[in-house]
Amino acid sequence: MKHLILVTSPPACGKTHVTRQLAKALTNCVYLDKDTLIVLSKQIFKVANEEYNRSSDFFQREIRDYEYYAILDIAMEALEYNDTVLINAPFTDEIRDDAYLNKLRERLARKDAELVVVWVNTSIEVCHQRMIKRNSDRDTWKLEHWDEYVASQNYNAPTNIKELIVFQNSSEEEFNQSIQSTVKKLRG
Repeated sequence: MKHLILVTSPPACGKTHVTRQLAKALTNCVYLDKDTLIVLSKQIFKVANEEYNRSSDFFQREIRDYEYYAILDIAMEALEYNDTVLINAPFTDEIRDDAYLNKLRERLARKDAELVVVWVNTSIEVCHQRMIKRNSDRDTWKLEHWDEYVASQNYNAPTNIKELIVFQNSSEEEFNQSIQSTVKKLRG
């Protein structure tokens, strides 16, 4: 059986590290990162004469969903050539939307693939420290408006997903325990 594995959580929870380590452990899989599309998004901001702010109404209205459409289309194509595809992306709205998930499951079923969602669970303070440390321009607004930003995020694991794996990632010890148990589940 083929698998599309969505590694999800709010920004700076460690999705990239977790997804890369899962990809290495699973071997022979396709790793996709939605952040690869940021170069295109930056160009859209520039052409539209909009301030680069991935938390803005402009981003939400004109860019956000298209990044998800693009990465999912690439993933669906990759499933033609590989049995396991991992996507590193927040999917914060989508994973709480049952209609969206059901459509995605139907789309995957046509490719003889199943959905698996890995939620990276990390404390808000650890996320804050990671965001400061990575020093990325995509986080400038978030860090400058931290309380407002945090209030806009849901750090709780979704409760509506039967395929959910919760990956604890607030410390190295949690990471080590979670990587072992998650790889075991995914290899099933």
